[in-house]
Parts: sequence; structure tokens; C-alpha cells
Amino acid sequence: MKILIIEDEYRLADLIRDFLEKESHQVEICTDGEDGYFLAASGIYDAVILDVMLPGMDGFSILKALRRENREVPVLFLTAKSDVDSKVLGLDLGADDYLTKPFEMKELAARLRLITRRRQKLLGSFEDFLSLGDLNLNKQEHTLSCKKSGKIMPLADKEYRLLEYLILNAGQVLSKEQISVRIWGYDSEVEYNSAEVYISFLRKKIAFLESQVKIVTIRGVGYQIKEQG
Repeated sequence: MKILIIEDEYRLADLIRDFLEKESHQVEICTDGEDGYFLAASGIYDAVILDVMLPGMDGFSILKALRRENREVPVLFLTAKSDVDSKVLGLDLGADDYLTKPFEMKELAARLRLITRRRQKLLGSFEDFLSLGDLNLNKQEHTLSCKKSGKIMPLADKEYRLLEYLILNAGQVLSKEQISVRIWGYDSEVEYNSAEVYISFLRKKIAFLESQVKIVTIRGVGYQIKEQG
């Protein structure tokens, strides 16, 4: 998973990142509320760990803005505000969970797994497959198959991650920048046209499978995956 930590105590955020990276997650840290809001709204993260007391924009305001804009990224509050009123407010605003400091890293990781599983179920994602139209993406074997033709194709790691990202956001237009950051990260020196190259790879494989699903270019904006009749 790709996780964003919005926490102004950098030492704590760094400890959380180290723990989660050992569990094979990609983790980025932001210590400012306003910057954290824009990152959380980008659509490139699978989950957000959010503090309440932040410089620039507090955590409650960040979550309220995200939900008002229909940004459904799973959010876990991690805060020292342990009073009942704060917990109720956070959950009423749309938080998926609320964990107070001090905490155990193992519990934090377990709660993240729980809220992301809920999100996957809401999106129709089951344990082994993601589906869109006549396509099935096997999450365990990293293969793509077409229910109509019966054909199957293996996917390279970045092909799989890109197609997963597209399917989880089916119907939405994703920019090249969103795709590049999601797949290669902010600090990567990857060429800007790499997204275009991998989109081309996926299109060829989907065409080979004889699927009705298409990855459409929205000129000047980005890409959209959808089923075409």
C-alpha cells in the first residue's frame, strides 16, 4: 500500500514510516496541514494517517474538506486528543478509525489493514481479484484475464500496479503526474513519459485479450479506464 502520514512530530512519523516500510508499504511524510490536504486529495494514496493538531490546517478541517469533495481515501486519525467529543467528531466527519497516542505499532498496522479492506469491499475488490467489465486482475498471481475470450496474460510489476490503480479509480481521469507519483514516487528520476509507455504496454495486452475494456486518452488531461460496448 501507499500510505501518507500527516504528522508534525517528524521523529514519530519517521518511526511509523520505518515500521510500515518493513511491512512492504510505501510511505511518505508531510508535516504541514495545508500541504497534507493537497497530497491526501491527490488520489495517489491507499490510506492516510492523520494527526489532529497540525500547523496550517488542522486534521478535522483536512478530513472535512476531503469528504466534502467526495475523496474516499481511508483515513485513520492518530492523535493525542483522547476525549470522547474529539473521537465522536472525527468519526462523524468521516474518519475510518481513530487511534490515540500512545499506541502500539502492531495495532496501528492492523487498523490500517482493516480500513483498507473495508475500502476494497466497497469498490467490489475481493481477496484475489479486481474486476472491471470482462477483465479480471488476479492480485495474487499478477495476471490479467478476459472472461469473454478466456485468454490470460502475465503482468510485470509496474504494469500490475498501474492497472490496479486505474481499475480502483475506474471512470475517473488520472493525470500523468498522478500516475507517475503513484507508481514511481515523488523522488524518482523516472522519465515523465514512462506513464505513457506503460499505458501502451497495457493497451496491447488488453487488446490481445479481446476485452471490451479500454484505456482512453483524455487529451491534455490524462487517462481513463472504462468498459466500452
